[in-house]
Amino acid sequence: MGKGVESIRVGRQRQPMKKVIMRQYWRLQQSQTVISMVFWTTTLTLLIWPYVKWRFEATCDSGLCFSDEILGLPSTYIGLMSIGVLVLLSVLLIGYIYDVGLGLWKEHLTISTERNPFGVYLISPPMGLILAQTNMLLKHIASDDEDVQRHVAFVERWLEWNADEEIWARAMDAWKNSMNDDDPHLPFLSEEMQADLIERSSSLPKE
Repeated sequence: MGKGVESIRVGRQRQPMKKVIMRQYWRLQQSQTVISMVFWTTTLTLLIWPYVKWRFEATCDSGLCFSDEILGLPSTYIGLMSIGVLVLLSVLLIGYIYDVGLGLWKEHLTISTERNPFGVYLISPPMGLILAQTNMLLKHIASDDEDVQRHVAFVERWLEWNADEEIWARAMDAWKNSMNDDDPHLPFLSEEMQADLIERSSSLPKE
C-alpha cells in the first residue's frame, strides 16, 4: 500500500466525530423542507388572521362579510384554511418564478456539483467497477502506447485511493451480505488492499 493512501487513512481516522455529526445533520435535513413549510404556513396564517377575522364575525357590517357557518363548519376554520392555502399558493408561485422565470436552479446545480466530492474526485463503487473494467480493457488493447499506459496507471492509483473510502467498505459489505456473493473480486486492488477492505466492511457500525 502506498504512503499516500496510508497517510490519507490516518488523517481520516483522526476525525471520526465530524462524520458522525454530519450524518445526524443529514438526517435532520430530510424532514426540514416539510417542517419548514408547515411552520411558515402556520406562522403567516396566524399573523394575517387578526387583520381579517372581523369579516368572519357576526359583528361584521361592511365590506365582504361571511356568515358564522359555511357548509356546516364555523367560518373561522374556513378563514384559516383559506389563508393557509393562499400562503402555499404564494410559495408555489415564487418557486415557479425561480424555476421558469429566473432559472437560478442551473447555477445552483453547478455549485452543488462543484461542492460534491463525488462530482469532482471521489468515485462511487458502481461507477468505480465500470471505470476499472474500461481501464483493464484499455491496458491490454493499447499495451504499447506509453501515454495510454500512463493514463491507465493514473486511473489505477485513483481507484486505489478511492477504495479507502468508507463507501467502498459499505459496498463490500452489501456485496457479501446483501447479495450473498462469496467472491466480490476487485482486480484493480492488490491482495493486501482487498483484504483490508473486507476487514473494514466486517467492522462497520450498524446504523
